[in-house]
Amino acid sequence: MVPASAQVPPAAEPAPAASASAPAAAVAPAIPAPSISAPALPPSVPAAPPAAPGTASPEATAPEPLPVATPAPAGTQEAPAPAASTLPHDLSPWGMFMAADKVVKAVMLGLALASVITWTVWFVKSLELMFARRQVSRTLKALRSAPTLVAASRLVPKGRGPAPATVHAALEECEVSEGLSAEGIKERVAIALGRIEAGAGRRMSGGTGVLATIGAVAPFVGLFGTVWGIMNAFIGISKAQTTNLAVVAPGIAEALLATAIGLVAAIPAVVIYNLFARAISAYKARLADTSAEVMRHLSRDLDRASEAGSARNLRAAAE
Repeated sequence: MVPASAQVPPAAEPAPAASASAPAAAVAPAIPAPSISAPALPPSVPAAPPAAPGTASPEATAPEPLPVATPAPAGTQEAPAPAASTLPHDLSPWGMFMAADKVVKAVMLGLALASVITWTVWFVKSLELMFARRQVSRTLKALRSAPTLVAASRLVPKGRGPAPATVHAALEECEVSEGLSAEGIKERVAIALGRIEAGAGRRMSGGTGVLATIGAVAPFVGLFGTVWGIMNAFIGISKAQTTNLAVVAPGIAEALLATAIGLVAAIPAVVIYNLFARAISAYKARLADTSAEVMRHLSRDLDRASEAGSARNLRAAAE
């Protein structure tokens, strides 16, 4: 019988769970853990610094959200870049005139002056033609209604116009040629009336030559201003070293304004000149009718005087 003190306690045996798990681990297949790959960052975004060992904070491991560009709503356009400060902002005719070159300004002012002259000539010659036609009509009416040249001289309008002058010239020639042959008197009166008609035509045509000159020259003067302005525009393009339309357009617009003003001055001048040419031709024709009526009265009066002289001579011879 072994004493109690001599009994040795049994050694601690390994836990059955540990011994049982060893063969299970050897038999069961290894399950790979799911790998979560962080989204790749663009080259422009710097990578986050590595976290210190032993720390695992969600702020350090989670990637920061990237800014997303929101598209512009449909129907909207980007605002254009502001023009250079050297370009004119006022593209009205007056603004383009003020921003134009000195030569182009001189051309525009000359064409504007030509336009003023055109309309001044139109106003003055219209009034002159109106009064002259009225005077010729009244003189012609008096000559056709009067029985003799002396009676017609009392009915013609008072004034120094060419129409009354034809009647007075015929009467004066008859007075200074009293006692001379009738044929000589008629010839001299015809010469005087021809000179009156020629002088009236010259006076009435005065000023229309200016209209012809403006109508023929104004387009070419405006074209010269356009060429000069476009040349300066191209020089500005070469200095700015850009072909942007905002740089080219103002200079070309200023140059084309000179051509526009040239046409504005030339077209009315040509139209008014043609109107005056027809009106003056009609006036000369009416004045020629007046001279013809004067010659008709003169011939009748001379024949009456001749017949009266012959009758007196016959009565004197009979006595």
